Amino acid sequence: MGHHPEEDGRYRELRRAVAGHENFFFFWFFQAQAFLLALLSIPVLLVNFDTRVQLGISDLAGFLVWLIAIVGESLADRQLDAFKADSANRGKVCQDGLWNYSRHPNYFFEWLIWGAFFIIALPAPWGWTTIFAPVLMLFFLLRVTGIPYTEQQSIRSRGDAYRQYQLTTSAFVPWFKKRIVS
Repeated sequence: MGHHPEEDGRYRELRRAVAGHENFFFFWFFQAQAFLLALLSIPVLLVNFDTRVQLGISDLAGFLVWLIAIVGESLADRQLDAFKADSANRGKVCQDGLWNYSRHPNYFFEWLIWGAFFIIALPAPWGWTTIFAPVLMLFFLLRVTGIPYTEQQSIRSRGDAYRQYQLTTSAFVPWFKKRIVS
């Protein structure tokens, strides 16, 4: 992921919403993020308790899913950065590459990373309990911090062009375009 010289729009919105109480709010906001990160790290922690000596099918499958996820997220980020770098695209909706198949391919591949950690943790003692990690990440991406904010921001900045994109393009899982029947 590239360096972004501006503050993330989500933080700007939060800062506006809590004007006058930023220090208090952001202290607890970042404490909650740290707790969530510790919780989501449990699959990796449990892998350390796995006493197997050799790699198994779960390790290989998890690594393959992880590799696909890293490549997919990197590719989606590069495609979006290239689209934004072209001044002719200002105000337009990126539908290049993976963005033609998903409105949020970067979030989809981010979620796949957490799925890979679960797959790798499966053979470890209590590894099956780590299913909560990809489920929790999916909840946050679909309902809390990921897609809801990004969709609202895209409608504000791109209007009807983005609404049209919403009608034809999967929100999360990369998939073929839907046909609009008039």
